[in-house]
Parts: sequence; C-alpha cells; structure tokens
Amino acid sequence: MLQTRVITALILLAILLPVLYVGNFYAFSVVVVTFFAAAIWECQRLFKKPGPLLMAAIWTIFFAYLLFHLESFSTPLLFALCVAFWLLRLTPLLAKGLPGFGFSNGLLSTLYGIAIFGCFIAIAVLFKRSPLYLLSVMALVWVADIGAYFSGKAFGKHKLAPSISPGKSWEGAFGGWLAVLLIAGGSALVPQLQDTFAAQLLMRKGWLIAALLLSLVSAASVVGDLFESMLKRRAGMKDSSNLLPGHGGVLDRIDALIPVLPLAVLLDLWR
Repeated sequence: MLQTRVITALILLAILLPVLYVGNFYAFSVVVVTFFAAAIWECQRLFKKPGPLLMAAIWTIFFAYLLFHLESFSTPLLFALCVAFWLLRLTPLLAKGLPGFGFSNGLLSTLYGIAIFGCFIAIAVLFKRSPLYLLSVMALVWVADIGAYFSGKAFGKHKLAPSISPGKSWEGAFGGWLAVLLIAGGSALVPQLQDTFAAQLLMRKGWLIAALLLSLVSAASVVGDLFESMLKRRAGMKDSSNLLPGHGGVLDRIDALIPVLPLAVLLDLWR
C-alpha cells in the first residue's frame, strides 16, 4: 500500500512540477481540466446522482470554456458566493448532519459542485498571478494537514468530530494552525519568498490581521476535509474513487483546498 502511494505521488509530481515550473497556461489548462473532470465526477457519485459521467462532461465543458475567458467573467463574485455557501450552508451541516438522498440532496450537490468549480477557477486565477503564488497557497493547506497529523498523533486526546472523522482531534487542529502561522512567519523573512501568499498578506496587513486571516484559512481547510469525510460516510464510501492508487480519489486529495482557494483569492484582492 505504501509503495503504491509513493509511486502515485511521484507520478503526480512528475506531471505537476514541470507544468508549474514552465508556467505555460495551455499545459496547465490540460492538467487542471483533467483533474476538474475527475473531481466533479466523484462529486456526482458521492451524491448518488444519475448519469455521473454525463453531468461531469457538462460541467467540464463549461469549465474549460470559462478557463479561457476569465477576463470576461466576474470571478470575485463567484468566489464570494463560494465563501458564502461554506459559511451559511455547508459548514453548519457539520453540526446538523446531511439531508437524505432527496430534493435537499440535489440542492446540496449543486452547492458543493459550485464550490468545487470555484476552487478550480481559483487555481487558474492564482496560477495567472504566478505559479509560485498558487503553490504557496496550496502549501499552507498541506502544512496545516501535516502539522495536524503529527500533533494529533503526539497529543490528540479530544476528538474534533468523532461521528465524521474519528481520527481528528482538537490538538491536531491546533497543531496544524500553529504550523501555518510558523511557516507564514518564516516565509516573510526569506527574500526569495516575498511574492508568496503568506508573505504578501503579512506585508500588506501587518502581523495581527494576517495572523487572524491565516487562522481563517487554516480553519477553512479543516472544514473542507471534514465535509468531504461526511459525504463519504453518508454514501458508504471509503474513498471518493480509486483514480489515484494508494490515495483514493481526486476529492480525497483536494478536499481541504475547496473552501480555501476561493477565500485566498478574495483575501489577495483585499488591498
């Protein structure tokens, strides 16, 4: 299992790192459209929607079109809607629980589909800002996840959401949050990292406001992770798919990014 996981990770890195390094938008578009198609297909399956391949194809065609017409589309409005969806509807469901597979489920699948759509549009917007900038936002989510894992292993006693994800603890979430703040503070001190998300946030907003905003980013990553775990638990699925051997599906890898990336773009636009 570990060997399969490592091999898949190496293959993904071999695809993604050259695309980010070269910075070619057309090569980037091929990769991001492919991953979006997989993610939206998995979303349809998690909500047990009929014809998941057809619906994924429709979403993907629209996404691919919009990818090359970003300038004519009000992306800040889309990102604001995504943040509002998470704040007002999706996050409260972590406490209330998900509705059954009926009419409400259909509305919810649309909201989550739009959230995934907004996440991938945010990836494109951040990539156009610079590949390093995109990577720096994603790295904060990865740092939060790694920090949460190790601090949870070492100190985890109080369950964060036992009915959704029994392995997560408040101590782990705190460790992930602290790791984000430490990495963000460190990036501001490295000249080569001055054009990264955290360093720019610290430069523009000051340490106190930036720490509060980065705390919001860290919390959003936890919410995204828990929400997808809740969807899988309701659907009776261990992973969103088996497209990535050893890792599960695309949503399993980007769940924490879904609420974070639209939020990060809005924070970047806040001057």
